[in-house]
Amino acid sequence: MKNQYAASAGVRKYPKNWKWGLVFIFPWLIGFALLQAYPLLMSLYYSFTDFSILSDGKWVGLKNYVNLFNKDKYFWKSFFITIKYSLLSVPMKLIMALAIAMVLNMKLKGINFFRTVYYLPSIMGGSVAISILWKFMFMKEGMVNKALAVIGIPSVDWLGNPKIALVSISLLVVWQFGSSMVLFLAGLKNVPTELYEAASVDGASKWRQFWKITLPMITPIVFFNLMMQIIHALQEFTSAFIITNGGPNHGTYLMGVKIYEDAFQNLKMGYASAASWILFLTILAVTMVVFKSSDAWVFYNDGGTD
Repeated sequence: MKNQYAASAGVRKYPKNWKWGLVFIFPWLIGFALLQAYPLLMSLYYSFTDFSILSDGKWVGLKNYVNLFNKDKYFWKSFFITIKYSLLSVPMKLIMALAIAMVLNMKLKGINFFRTVYYLPSIMGGSVAISILWKFMFMKEGMVNKALAVIGIPSVDWLGNPKIALVSISLLVVWQFGSSMVLFLAGLKNVPTELYEAASVDGASKWRQFWKITLPMITPIVFFNLMMQIIHALQEFTSAFIITNGGPNHGTYLMGVKIYEDAFQNLKMGYASAASWILFLTILAVTMVVFKSSDAWVFYNDGGTD
């Protein structure tokens, strides 16, 4: 009778072994609390103090944020360079990943081998070793300029020219397009072939089929890749720090590099925490804008939008 009353009242009954579920996720909860939640909350607290690694900090309120906005000439420079870097790298990476995915979606001999080869750079991630290799490739006497000399093109100062350096480190991220490519390839596999057959009968060109069939059908994948790449680009650190160290003339001085220098070189941990929270809020704002815009351009198989 009691169970019937609970069911009629809409009370949800938990399985008898629900406690075992808590036991299994308990290690993850401990790791999340100690390695993510606690550092996040402490960084928020430190952003309102003048805490450094060598001494306890005292409460300074909004002073760190005021100094960042009004007195730190490199804050706004690094902020806008980070935005510029994202605008450069994210579209190039998505276009490259989609283009290669469309090629690898064709029925060609040995296509599985090429899929593996194109994915390999992404396995390496944003490692220090790859950044060092990239630095040697694009230096004045590097492999890239030697290859250009063979075809008669003069050497380019890829890493020493402030106008080109940001593009040079952006190419490293574009080169590691494998993860986005795999997702695009999975999306292309799910596009019904009947749509292409009907379009061909109607005389639609390949280009028109791409814009009217392929792209609308994979917009959920485009949306996911766009979100992930924007977040990664705004947090980029390794390539700018290892390859150019923020130079030349602060031309690649990303927010990640500035936060690192404030925290571990200038020992202003509270100041760096304030900058990191501004970066976090920027990422949050951008992702919210992209999510809101998805209502107009992301379509699903049921014909609805996001």
